[in-house]
Amino acid sequence: MAEELIAIIDFGSQYNQLIARRVRECNVYSEIVRHDISIEELKALQPKGIILSGGPSSVFSPDAPRCDPAVFDLGVPVLGICYGMQLMGQMLGGKVVRGRVGEYGHASLHVTDNSDLFSDLPPNLAVWMSHADSVAELPSCFEVIARTDDCPIAAMRDKKRKFYAVQFHPEVVHTPRGKDILRNFLYKICGCTGTWTMASFVQKAVEEIRRTVGDERVICALSGGVDSTVTATLVHRAIGDKLHCVFVNNGLLRHGEAEQVLRFFREREDAAGKFNIHYVDATDRFLGRLKGVTDPEEKRKIIGDEFIRVFTEQAREIGEIKFLAQGTLYPDVIESRAPRGAPSATIKSHHNVGGLPEDMDFQLIEPLRELFKDEVRRLGRELDLPDEIVKRQPFPGPGLAVRIIGEVTPERLEILRQADLRVQEEMQRYERYDEIWQSFAILLPTKSVGVMGDERTYDYTIALRVVTSKDGMTADWAKLPYQLLDRISRRIVNEVSGVNRVVYDISSKPPSTIEWE
Repeated sequence: MAEELIAIIDFGSQYNQLIARRVRECNVYSEIVRHDISIEELKALQPKGIILSGGPSSVFSPDAPRCDPAVFDLGVPVLGICYGMQLMGQMLGGKVVRGRVGEYGHASLHVTDNSDLFSDLPPNLAVWMSHADSVAELPSCFEVIARTDDCPIAAMRDKKRKFYAVQFHPEVVHTPRGKDILRNFLYKICGCTGTWTMASFVQKAVEEIRRTVGDERVICALSGGVDSTVTATLVHRAIGDKLHCVFVNNGLLRHGEAEQVLRFFREREDAAGKFNIHYVDATDRFLGRLKGVTDPEEKRKIIGDEFIRVFTEQAREIGEIKFLAQGTLYPDVIESRAPRGAPSATIKSHHNVGGLPEDMDFQLIEPLRELFKDEVRRLGRELDLPDEIVKRQPFPGPGLAVRIIGEVTPERLEILRQADLRVQEEMQRYERYDEIWQSFAILLPTKSVGVMGDERTYDYTIALRVVTSKDGMTADWAKLPYQLLDRISRRIVNEVSGVNRVVYDISSKPPSTIEWE
């Protein structure tokens, strides 16, 4: 999708997505690839540079992930980070040793050469360390360019071959000038010019969609959220009326959502004309299949499966449809499918990734598959979508089904809808609402005793989840004013029948996820 590409070889680091984001923030496209990628596949990407990621393994482990040694013969710059530095040191003839003590947390980096990787940076930098092993003897032709008190070789380089490595993590916010270090690698060492912009993405995505689709027609899974709306708008720009948007009311939507989505798209018109909108009310079908189901993974797979069944039936009514467009994002892919050979675990299935049935009749078009959420929002602005869409908070594909802990029933859905409506109304009045990533209610399966109007109650508990985040990969609970929490709690308890208690979730991601299921 881009003329300039940085390949990030995945060795299982929890920070891989941060590396990719930081590179893209410098207007250079990056892509995470498996550690066991063949050299032919890597060459085909024509990378301007390669980054060897960190990882939890030790180079001394017999099953430690390694890359093809030919990576170092491609003639392109390479940057090793943490484990990537140790692997580079070992593979190129240096000596790696197990540390007597690990180096974790903040450290002071003393730069001894600031001519390239540390160009325009002060001689002492705050960095974030997380390692036990370290490079003790340099490979041939390498030199030390930075150290810490506990790590004599904290950064090294072979200037002629443009091989660089750092023992710390420049991608994390705990290394304040880390992005500048990465920028120096990209621009001063790899020779990148910064062609990765949303304008360039639109142009290339439109060309690729047209080339892929040809004269065929596309059906788009529409939810009204920013991801599916941007997907539909992008595909519509590429193929016009060959796109058919299907909006399925699965009975798991928020209050008034179906009406809002239909109104927006029926009034929407761009250079390619009006949108073809097909509305399907499949409430009974979804709730019927979810009856008695309590396992969250089973819920997600049922919902994903039923979505495809509905799309297949709708496609037959429209005519011959070959392609299905979806708003799948990079975090969806990462959480649903761990990279092969890496220790990363599958966190949960997403209805538009892990929940697709194996006998699906469509070929997928996922133009946002390699984008993070903030990039999708920038893309939406590039496509002239209004703020009401671009700034909309993420909403899970399985809808309220994964915000009801336990069985999904019409009664529980209505309780959650009404509670969530109060949350949305109050949060949208909050002066710092734009800083919030997500805010929503969760219906817990337990009931508790309460007193309302001098009478005993035994009703449900609502959990309130409000988080801040940059991309959804990590998140922190929002420190909301007590007055706001009080208003939300009072409104839910007083106005929503069946609820007598509200609790606030103060856990971060990790170790928790943003959604409860």
